[in-house]
Amino acid sequence: MIRLRVTILILTFTAFTGCEDGPRTIPGDLAISVDTVGNIIHTNTTGTPPDWRLVPVVSIGPKSVAETGAPEEFGRVNSVAMGPDGTLFVADGFNREVRVFGLDGVHQRTFGRNGEGPGEFRSPYSLAWVGDRLLTLDPNLGRIGEFSAEGEWLGQQRIEGSVSGPVGHIRFRPVSADRVYRLGYTRDATGVTSVLVGHDSRGETGDTLSWLQAPPGSTGILCTHDPLITFFDIPFGSGLVQHPGAGGVQYSAMTDVYRIAITRHGTDTLRIIERGLPEEPISDEEWTAGNRDFEEFLSENPNASCDPRRPSRPARKPFIEDIFLAPDGTLWVEVIRTAGNRLEVFDPEGRLLGSVPAPPRKEDSVPVFGAGYLVTVRQDSLDLDHVDVWRIERMGR
Repeated sequence: MIRLRVTILILTFTAFTGCEDGPRTIPGDLAISVDTVGNIIHTNTTGTPPDWRLVPVVSIGPKSVAETGAPEEFGRVNSVAMGPDGTLFVADGFNREVRVFGLDGVHQRTFGRNGEGPGEFRSPYSLAWVGDRLLTLDPNLGRIGEFSAEGEWLGQQRIEGSVSGPVGHIRFRPVSADRVYRLGYTRDATGVTSVLVGHDSRGETGDTLSWLQAPPGSTGILCTHDPLITFFDIPFGSGLVQHPGAGGVQYSAMTDVYRIAITRHGTDTLRIIERGLPEEPISDEEWTAGNRDFEEFLSENPNASCDPRRPSRPARKPFIEDIFLAPDGTLWVEVIRTAGNRLEVFDPEGRLLGSVPAPPRKEDSVPVFGAGYLVTVRQDSLDLDHVDVWRIERMGR
């Protein structure tokens, strides 16, 4: 066994809190240790990271409840991509078109329409800027469209058709400025297998990764009541989150432990990132509220068969909501905290760089990363979609 150990201590300094004004002094208790055990690098972090800051740049969305036909009145924002010049490309799934805005919020152009021909959409699920072109994922048409920055149709890449599901699941997962992965599937005599398929500006790369499956456990409740099947998540239950990386690398974590594994092709473990945070209990009120829909279902369907019949209450809240990889190689972890979720940022070696409060984002949407920017999709109290752009200020460097 080979065992090396390096410890890094970061001293006290003054920084700014993300999404807030004014200075904030944090304790100098951040400690990062790096061990190598059996050729696997373990990076462990405890303490408080530097406070980075998210500075609002622009919010694009309806100005009032009155419909005026303005381009910032979105029907349903499925996805956002940021071009290399900071231009924002917004996929409107309801209107089946892409609307383009500058960082000043000014609408520049719109392209696409409902249809099956070149430059048309049936289901614009996801956007990604790859190399010198914009890719559009349209699973209902079974294709990836290729567009120039001006909206000119450049061609298409064929994919498996008739894939359906939430847009937050069936989407592009960027890993660099010229490569993304999408969730696809392969079919053989044994059945259908989910995979992550690589694409770049020249087409499908031939690089596929396994879609990792969570280990068996009580992560949900399956109820049958003829002829229907209904699934309920167990409140605060553990799940598996994952994101591909460049070079056949995958990041994955069970959400009930702050421990992220970096593997190659899902088997060969390269690095483990561990983070020490206090556990947070689940209050009786939170547990009751989380099970309200399930209990109402049982009262309305007393003869339903559910497995398990009742959810088991976890010992604590999970630590991780999701993980994301920015094109610059930084890993962003959305951490669940009772006081408000936070985004913690790690460099490619697993060292904790900073933390910001997680901006609000609508269900089934994911943050988008540009060069020094973070973009989120938010729903207001009237369920109207807004695209929020934040400039990332890295403090303590």
